[in-house]
Amino acid sequence: MVGVVIIGAQWGDEGKGKITDYYASKADLVVRFQGGNNAGHTVVVDDKIFKFHLLPSGSIQGKEIIIGNGVVIDPSVLLKELAELEKHKIKPQLKISKAAHVILPFHRLWDEVEERLKEKEAAGTTKRGIGPVYTDKIGRYGVRVGDLLHKEILEKKLELMLKIKNDIFELFGERPFNKDVLLKEYLEYGQQLKKYITDTVLYLNQALDANKWVLFEGAQGALLGIDLGVYPYGTSSNTNAGGACTGTGVAPTKISKIIGIVKAYLSRVGKGPVVTELTDEIGSKIREKGHEYGTTTGRPRRVGWLDLFAVKYASIINNFNGIVLTKLDVLGGLKKIKICTGYELNGRELPIMPVEPYILEKVQPKYIKMEGWPDYPDEEWTEVAKKGYQAIPETMVKYIQKIETYLNVPVIIASIGPERKQTIEIKNLF
Repeated sequence: MVGVVIIGAQWGDEGKGKITDYYASKADLVVRFQGGNNAGHTVVVDDKIFKFHLLPSGSIQGKEIIIGNGVVIDPSVLLKELAELEKHKIKPQLKISKAAHVILPFHRLWDEVEERLKEKEAAGTTKRGIGPVYTDKIGRYGVRVGDLLHKEILEKKLELMLKIKNDIFELFGERPFNKDVLLKEYLEYGQQLKKYITDTVLYLNQALDANKWVLFEGAQGALLGIDLGVYPYGTSSNTNAGGACTGTGVAPTKISKIIGIVKAYLSRVGKGPVVTELTDEIGSKIREKGHEYGTTTGRPRRVGWLDLFAVKYASIINNFNGIVLTKLDVLGGLKKIKICTGYELNGRELPIMPVEPYILEKVQPKYIKMEGWPDYPDEEWTEVAKKGYQAIPETMVKYIQKIETYLNVPVIIASIGPERKQTIEIKNLF
């Protein structure tokens, strides 16, 4: 069996969509295991740009795709994505876990109200209702996808939820929700999605036992996880390799490889400390050249130098077998490039990245400087990719080697552009 997990090793937006799409050509199934439509990933194929928030990146290759139980689903968003694929004559072979939880309109509203009440302490969420739906999941009264197929069960759950939530909304001057309106709307969603809903735990394990190639696609990044990320400035799900198991029902022993996706510099959306953040002209240039604006929100991303100390932490908690380095082309043209290799606090070097924001706000980054590489037009980067690893600039090779040595993990792919054809496979893990 081949079970491969792809994890963002930073703050999300590392280029997981492109790399999942690249590896999807080898896979039999592509699985999404956590998060919701707060995450966005972009895939470029033959000058066509596909932006997904819920569907796995393997969708456009006609692969079997699965949305696991760890994902939270906004049915309206999912149906829009399916309709978009239909426009391009793509009919995805989709299966949805009956145990995945469902985002309802009051989750989105409470997300907005809660962020407003938190004021300066707000985490800067996407206001898509992700946190509130996970809260209901943990509270054991959420609506699951399978419930959309059973009127009595859905009605009973909505009655309970609205009994609690409408009173709270009225306290904050918001209009209460109507149970009958919600019931009708979500039963209709259930009928539209019925053909996709199944027991994905059984299906996935049978596929792995039959030696199928299964690709598990993570959303967001390791440093945003609810348990092991920089709390509370993150997301509401487990974004690390362990989440692939709890979010699908696949045992850890069935995972054979874990791949970390690392952007050649750093970016993040939302609040919280970013130790290597660039607020100067270099930062602005990287943002514009790298098109660093959120796929989901459109918000400008904060950018900074590559923080290898943070990536090392991500590697420790995920045990990466290989690293994929993305957006190397974006740094083209810079004379000097910095890499953070450690943090100091009160003159003392820290042994591991702290995840407490009040500590991260006080640390000082330790940098090494490296020589930059030339800036090429897009078509020239494509030619470099065609020729392979031996054609990339020598200073870029040194940059890659420095990362490998520091992390003690091989760099298996160098990505030098957004398209599939701008991908250089350095080492084959499989």
